[in-house]
Amino acid sequence: MQLFIYCLTYPILLGISKLPWRIFYAFSTCTYILVYYIIRYRRKTVTENLVLVFPEKSKEEIQKIRKAFYKHMCDMFLEMTKSLSISREELIKRYKVVNLEEFHEFEKQNKSIIALMGHYGSFEWSNGIDLVSINPCVGIYKQIKNKYFDRLAHRMRGRFNSRLIASHKVARQIIKDKQEGTVCAYGMISDQSPKIYNAKYWTDFMGVKVPIFLGGEFLAQRLDVIVLYLQVEKVKRGHYEVKFIPISENSKNEEKFYVIKKYLRLLENQIREKPEYYLWTHKRWKHKDTAIPEGAIVD
Repeated sequence: MQLFIYCLTYPILLGISKLPWRIFYAFSTCTYILVYYIIRYRRKTVTENLVLVFPEKSKEEIQKIRKAFYKHMCDMFLEMTKSLSISREELIKRYKVVNLEEFHEFEKQNKSIIALMGHYGSFEWSNGIDLVSINPCVGIYKQIKNKYFDRLAHRMRGRFNSRLIASHKVARQIIKDKQEGTVCAYGMISDQSPKIYNAKYWTDFMGVKVPIFLGGEFLAQRLDVIVLYLQVEKVKRGHYEVKFIPISENSKNEEKFYVIKKYLRLLENQIREKPEYYLWTHKRWKHKDTAIPEGAIVD
């Protein structure tokens, strides 16, 4: 069944990826109408999330953000299909690193880098950074249950020889790279909601007390890497500007939770400024009413 679904879907995705940009975004607009008005994909979750973190906003403001978010979401996920056929030159132009020289200076320190990211802007084209970096860039990804689509996602995200590590193997692989003297830049999305049995640290995110994923901070402090925040801004449809913002160049000696708290504040600033570009469909605040486990740290 998995192979049948893949064989049925892949030609459609490939065809979409080869559409001229103007037609591609017209198709995205049609997809938005279908997803938002007819399928109503996770509209309840999106609305609840927006009302939760923006209690000061009116119903009309929430609705405006919600519509803009769904338009962006359809653009972003369809842009992922473009990874099947987009050229190197086109990707560099459309996913532009605006402080590339500063990033190169960090790379020249002969220390690995962890670039913490959020579900904001476009995270699907971040492999484009590997086309302009000095050291290899490594993407962390979550495996898809359908093994054929997992291979496809792996191929799309690693199309320009970018290296990928499955999320459940990331700690072991980065530690191995360190031991072997391999210097890389690792891109890590860190605003996921951890499993409740792993909820060791709780703090405010967008004004709500929730458990925080600590994988990025743990690895940064253990391995003494440079930590940067990958700030992605959507300039217009299909065009993003990326900026690397320093979090710590000496993570090993930072106070506990310094790295993750600075990351959260940087991400929050982006969300508050342009909330429509955050991924509101995922249940980031699902544990807000859960009893905090005994022994957990609450900040």
